[in-house]
Amino acid sequence: MKASVIIPAFNEATSIGLVLDEIPRDDVEEIIVVDNGSTDQTAAVADQHGARVVREVERGYGSACIKGMASIEAQTDIVVVLDGDHSDYPEDLPLLLAPIQSGAADFVMGSRVLGEAESGALQWNQRLGNALACSLIRWLYGVRFSDMGPFRAMRRDKLTALGMRDRNYGWNAEMQVKAIAAGLRILEVPVRYRRRVGTSKISGTVKGTVLAGAKIIGAILGYYPRFRRSRVNPKR
Repeated sequence: MKASVIIPAFNEATSIGLVLDEIPRDDVEEIIVVDNGSTDQTAAVADQHGARVVREVERGYGSACIKGMASIEAQTDIVVVLDGDHSDYPEDLPLLLAPIQSGAADFVMGSRVLGEAESGALQWNQRLGNALACSLIRWLYGVRFSDMGPFRAMRRDKLTALGMRDRNYGWNAEMQVKAIAAGLRILEVPVRYRRRVGTSKISGTVKGTVLAGAKIIGAILGYYPRFRRSRVNPKR
């Protein structure tokens, strides 16, 4: 089972080359960098380092991910998403792919909490937001997560069937709660995490933190009524 890797990127010219050079290529058919309206040389650097660059002018993490999924050309079975800021370790990719390739899981998430996070890589607001979101999912949906991390892999057919809609910061939360509702086999694996290159557009600012938090909580709460109805009136 081969993978397509999607990397949403906004002004990551100083880091995207590092990320691309560290991706293990054995199980990867294609790498798509979605330039989400960058004003620097992100697209040019990504192209130089072997990625296929597509552009999404509508700003937003979810918008970039949706564009990346629609741009997949290879006949692959797995979709991988990771950040372009060099905070994830691309070398850990086989840890996410192996459970799907063996048939043990449909959806694998890299957990920075279970793994090794470099000192200062996860800021206090990230840790607090993670804990709140994971607790809310556990209370409402009955599934325990340790992290809402960006490094994740899912069977392509399963991800397509989820009908992802969020165009911004709620993408990851939407994916998790929809995967629960769909009855997917979900697994967390420990991954490493380091301080990103440059300043985060989300956790590095008060505005970004508040907006991201609101979107994540909104995605978790917003999908719950449908989840509850599906449990009360299951399809026959």
